[in-house]
Amino acid sequence: MDTPGTPYGPVAASVELDSRLSRRLWLVKWILVIPHWIVLCFLWIVFFVVTVIAFFAILFTERFPRGLFDFNLGVLRWSWRVSYYSYESSSAGSAPPASTAASGTSTYGSCGTGRAASTPR
Repeated sequence: MDTPGTPYGPVAASVELDSRLSRRLWLVKWILVIPHWIVLCFLWIVFFVVTVIAFFAILFTERFPRGLFDFNLGVLRWSWRVSYYSYESSSAGSAPPASTAASGTSTYGSCGTGRAASTPR
């Protein structure tokens, strides 16, 4: 499928390998991630309750309460960071910070400033 008028050329990427890590590092990482998953199990239960409350708040007030939005966003971010650390970065030596707060200097592809394209009113 040809798309006429596309001004973009080919993409070039350069990759550098990290220093060689221990073969058992993945096991240590999985052991260290267990407490995060335990806390996240409880946070996801609260997440679903807060989502139902937010649904009715949006239904009646036409606004997403900022505190509920921040809590849900924080749980999602923490889950994504823990998932990345435990599964996808098994060869990397560093981990993203585990918190529910937005981080402005993330190198792991999170939302950065914490502002979505359309923030709630």
